[in-house]
Amino acid sequence: MLPLPSGQYKVVDISLPQGTITILGRAVAWRCLDNFSGISLPPDQDLSLEGTPFTFSDMKNKFTVVGCDAMATIQGANGSYISGCAAFCVSKKTVVEGVCSGVGCCQAPIPRALKRLNLSFTSIRGQIGATQDVPWDPCSKAFLVKEDEYVFTYDDLISNMNNQNRTVVLEWSIGNQSCSEMDSKNGTECKANSHCYNSTNGIGYRCKCFDGFEGNPYLSPGCEDINECKGPNNPCVHPNRCKNTIGGSICKCPFGMSGDGTLRGTGCKKVELLEIILGVGLVMVLIVFALVLWTYWLLKKRRLARRKQRYFLQNGGVMLRQRISSQKALAKIFSSEELKKATNNYSEDRILGKGGYGTVYKGMLEDHTVVAIKKSKLVDETQIEQFINEVFILSQINHRNVVKLLGCCLETEVPLLVYEFIPNGNLFYHLHNDRLGSISWENRLRIAVETAIALAYLHSATQFPIIHRDVKSSNILLDENYTAKVADFGASRLVPYNQTHVTTLVQGTFGYLDPEYFQTSVLTEKSDVYSFGVVLVELLTRQKPISHDPTNDWKNLATHFITSVEHNQFLEMVDQTVLKEAGATHLNVVVQIALNCLSLKREDRPKMIDVLVELNALRRLLKQHMDDQTPEHHLEFYRKEKMAYTGSSSNLIKLDEDDDSMESHLLIDRNLSSLALE
Repeated sequence: MLPLPSGQYKVVDISLPQGTITILGRAVAWRCLDNFSGISLPPDQDLSLEGTPFTFSDMKNKFTVVGCDAMATIQGANGSYISGCAAFCVSKKTVVEGVCSGVGCCQAPIPRALKRLNLSFTSIRGQIGATQDVPWDPCSKAFLVKEDEYVFTYDDLISNMNNQNRTVVLEWSIGNQSCSEMDSKNGTECKANSHCYNSTNGIGYRCKCFDGFEGNPYLSPGCEDINECKGPNNPCVHPNRCKNTIGGSICKCPFGMSGDGTLRGTGCKKVELLEIILGVGLVMVLIVFALVLWTYWLLKKRRLARRKQRYFLQNGGVMLRQRISSQKALAKIFSSEELKKATNNYSEDRILGKGGYGTVYKGMLEDHTVVAIKKSKLVDETQIEQFINEVFILSQINHRNVVKLLGCCLETEVPLLVYEFIPNGNLFYHLHNDRLGSISWENRLRIAVETAIALAYLHSATQFPIIHRDVKSSNILLDENYTAKVADFGASRLVPYNQTHVTTLVQGTFGYLDPEYFQTSVLTEKSDVYSFGVVLVELLTRQKPISHDPTNDWKNLATHFITSVEHNQFLEMVDQTVLKEAGATHLNVVVQIALNCLSLKREDRPKMIDVLVELNALRRLLKQHMDDQTPEHHLEFYRKEKMAYTGSSSNLIKLDEDDDSMESHLLIDRNLSSLALE
């Protein structure tokens, strides 16, 4: 017996897999018309599940109404109608036994999570009674019954159904929380070889054995494996060929037969001799093919390893490894597989940019470090030792305005260089992209100062002066704070100790290339100064260094700039943002700095440190809010600032010789400490 709030009910069936219990009870309610007073009386039956873990099964029960003028509804807690149906009778001829479609009997589904039958009866015609040839019955009946259990008969219209027992299916659930909520606490009550699933009819959860297991999932030891090979449920055509497995079974066919061996599958069929021969032959062919593939893969792997080793030796890998181990350098030697994986096999969508010297890819290392990987187009094999020396020196540069070289890969035909990744694009993109807003003059001047700091540092503050050789706006990267970082040292050269220049093959970018270097192949730090002058003109004019516009009467920006200044037409070239935000003092000073940098003779150009001093003084002037003072006062302030710094320019940038790791810094003296790194 099952104790419920409304009484004791006989249990007919319990289904653990479905989480249901079937009970037998008088789940009947009625409403009758009193012969004398005409008052409707309430039902005296009430099947309530409140306060229990049970709910009426919405999938296995039907709400049924029997009567000739009856409409019964189930009401919710707030009085709203949530289910119901209406039954009518016109005459006996219209009543069809066994059919509950609205004539004398109707059925309707019940809502989910129903725990109480709160019924409401209504007479559609204003009375409950018989029609012409239906015996008068003052009562309408409503009850809950298991689906397909009740068969309607004509006698039910005129009989008292109160004494008839009906089967009702209840569903249970544990608690009022879901499986995930219980797992996050102390776990569910589900035992071994079972799983938890949320109740679909209300709140809480249930337990169910895994497929191939049986038992009570709520009690220890839980569900146990079903031995399908024993008993009448053996799934195999040949029962003695059945092998039980945990949670299932395997059926095998005897020799000379094929199939899945199961009763519900293809069974076992005899195999002809020809089929056996063909099968064995096919297996042999597959084995030979697999051996050939394995041998090919092994040979290819060995060839690849030998090629990687050859490239590693050819590219100076042993030399670099010795330099790293002996001097505790920061450079890392990456494997080709590591960089291939980082760039998704050098996928096209990982390309950051292409240039004259190669392609730059965005990559992510195994430690989730985002890097930029430069894949060069060519390398001079006679300069390998020089290349290794430059990689070693460049990897030790640790400066806020220089993109750090993290290491290289020497296992490829052309060495790969790995740099830190700068996320905000380059100066060229921000200057010449019309979709972006114009850069303010203050930011342009700051970018120029930071670029000058980086170049002055490379020229003066390292153990061996480094000439960049390809200074241009696309090689000036901007980080998330728009701090300038000089990048792409693929064409850079180290200047030997006590030398002021080197002789090389001419490399660089047209529009930025030092004309004297182009003619003589003699490379000095003044070549970088010339290129920096072109960048200054770009910042002033927002014009590209080489014009491809057929409407322009000039092709080279540097030449056009010099000519415009000579003819006093420079203001026509200046970007509108600069004209609005920069004063006459700023324009005059920057124009003069650019002209000095663009001198055709290298001896007429200033050193990078001198350019930095002037730009710093100009930036200091910008930070002085002197809008109320005269241009002459501005110019006097600039001259004083410049003279204050020029006297100590020899100490402006130096190398911290006590730093064994060669992490270099730009050291500004007491006059410039508040300027250069602001």
